[in-house]
Amino acid sequence: MEPILTVTGLTKKFGPLVAVNNLSFTIKKGDVYGILGPNGSGKSTTLGIVLNVVNKTSGSFQWFNGGTTTHQALKKVGAIIERPNFYPYMTAVKNLKLVCKIKEVPEAKIEEKLELVGLLERKHSKFRTYSLGMKQRLAIASALLNDPEILILDEPTNGLDPQGIHQIREIIKKIAAQGTTILLASHLLDEVEKVCSHVVILQKGKKLYAGRVQDILATHGFLELRSSQEDALLRYLKEHQWFGKIKNNNGLITAFLNAKVNAEDVNRSLLEKGIVLSHLVKRKESLEEQFLALTQNTPKQS
Repeated sequence: MEPILTVTGLTKKFGPLVAVNNLSFTIKKGDVYGILGPNGSGKSTTLGIVLNVVNKTSGSFQWFNGGTTTHQALKKVGAIIERPNFYPYMTAVKNLKLVCKIKEVPEAKIEEKLELVGLLERKHSKFRTYSLGMKQRLAIASALLNDPEILILDEPTNGLDPQGIHQIREIIKKIAAQGTTILLASHLLDEVEKVCSHVVILQKGKKLYAGRVQDILATHGFLELRSSQEDALLRYLKEHQWFGKIKNNNGLITAFLNAKVNAEDVNRSLLEKGIVLSHLVKRKESLEEQFLALTQNTPKQS
């Protein structure tokens, strides 16, 4: 697929602070790409640079394979990088009509976009009557009025209640299913794991990982085990090449796998050793566990 955005060696310094440090990644058409990291990791700064609102210190980025200027390229981009800022005493429709005038796009798409974000029935309600989640959904509708090739969202579910978070995530999935490329910055591991196809993980401006979400999750997983013969079980696990790191939390033993292993084979092998299990579950490592492993293995910066 053709590149939508290519970032190469991007660096941004604010005095002695290095906010973005030699960052490179490529977003291809159809990707749902997450920039994941804690607050202060450089996510918003990176978005600001590619949207031409923050000046880079060094490195480069190009839109649409370099075939157009950044100014022209940004006409094909929809973005929400701040809290929604509409006129409170105007209705949703009137606010969006104003956005159409500013963007110089026809008003014909307004109802279609309101329906996409689930606000068509509230189109004549004033913005001040909207909940925080509804305001965020209106902002997404606004960003889609020019039918952008890529939609950029900075922490789109920040501050929302669980229902609001769910609604925004479902809308993002719906937009992606229609073929729009999405770049999403988030500090929520769960969000990236549920919504994104690709991820770049940042810590203090440095890239720890870039690639497909499913690739970072493609480990052999781990087993959860419990037995009244706890000491014998632990000895077995530590002596067997199938297992790597082992954790014991009040008798619930977690054994990370070094190879592709069937839980049934483990159970059979333990029975042959006379060890009976009262609990055995095989699980995949979550993005959270992978993220923690990456960040803990990174040397701390002074």
